[in-house]
Amino acid sequence: MAPESVVEAKPVRSGRSEPPALRLSHRAGEMQASPLRKLAAIAEERKRKGIRVYHLNIGQPDLPTPPVVFETIRALNQKTLSYAPSNGIPEALEAWQKYLTHCGIAVDQKEIIVTAGGSEAIIFAMCAVCDAGDELIVFEPFYTNYNGFATIANVVLRPVPLDIASGFHLPSAGAIERFITKRTRGFLFCNPSNPTGTVYSREEVGTLVSLARQHGLFLLSDEVYREFTYEGTAHSIMSFPEVADQAILLDSTSKRFNVCGARIGALVSHNAEIVQTAFKFGMARLSVATVEQHALVPLLSSPKQFTGPIAAEFRRRRDLVYDKLAEIEGVTYYKPEGAFYIVIGLPVKDSDHFARWLIEEYQHQNETVLLAPAQGFYATPGKGLNEVRLAFMLNGEALERSLVILREALQTYSEKFR
Repeated sequence: MAPESVVEAKPVRSGRSEPPALRLSHRAGEMQASPLRKLAAIAEERKRKGIRVYHLNIGQPDLPTPPVVFETIRALNQKTLSYAPSNGIPEALEAWQKYLTHCGIAVDQKEIIVTAGGSEAIIFAMCAVCDAGDELIVFEPFYTNYNGFATIANVVLRPVPLDIASGFHLPSAGAIERFITKRTRGFLFCNPSNPTGTVYSREEVGTLVSLARQHGLFLLSDEVYREFTYEGTAHSIMSFPEVADQAILLDSTSKRFNVCGARIGALVSHNAEIVQTAFKFGMARLSVATVEQHALVPLLSSPKQFTGPIAAEFRRRRDLVYDKLAEIEGVTYYKPEGAFYIVIGLPVKDSDHFARWLIEEYQHQNETVLLAPAQGFYATPGKGLNEVRLAFMLNGEALERSLVILREALQTYSEKFR
């Protein structure tokens, strides 16, 4: 009988191999920090040391929220705070329809999706019209969070440069058309503009409409500042019936009603496929906050009594800023036609360095200013290096004082860093 084969046992190693290193996504690495908030922690530290900081960096209105918002919340009689429908509660959809009617925009309630602020509306629109790696044309400088939204949606922003000398108005159709590629899916633009305050004329928006029709592109129109129009008229993309199927209106209650923390926005389109797609995205995130939707119904249903005084106050602030900038030597500026922002050129090489020095080291009579360096509002490397965005959120006295500090700081900076 043949002997059984013997298998020799191998010694067990006592050491353990190292696990593979963890790696976050490329998206995580590409996501930019907000240029509006990155110096905020330093500002808070200066405040703790007794320095007063004037915030010109962020678009948070200092005016009170209409009392009816809180009255509506206190009057709510619900035993259970339940999920809202994914497209919005019926009362909010009706209120949004009423609001848009006040603005001369006729839509059905089924063409509206209530979103978590205008931010979610923009992300939904990007994801609805673009596949990974597709492009949207933007006009720089542009709202800095478009960068972050595009990173989340895996969309490429293709910037068309604008010029401070022309008040950041749009170039010719031919100049814009050169930026259209095989991957271009549409235009994303803000009118009135954040960060420039530029109000595009009907002819300018019409140029985008013509290009969109010619090349089969979508028009993503961010219209959250429509009430803040001081010169000319802010023409909605919904006023161009020839692109009804290509137009997507992106909107928000935040600024016009001073309810930034409520986070209630809307995506609106006559294109049923776009709305249905946004509805499905809404199903995936379940719903928008129920209480806030109820709270903003009175504002949306009768908007002008609330928006009129707010817009008038910001017109006064715009005028004050424009007049006082004339007292600062070496500053390049223009008169913003809307919103409550202005991009100005400073007599410095690096506005980011200046803004950091201003909040970290400088003080004038125990006070300083927090600015938003403009590089974060551009996608093209090297653009906006000497520019900052000012948000005129403060009352007139505080605005005037902050511009005096800016003037004195620029003088000290030029002597210190010759």
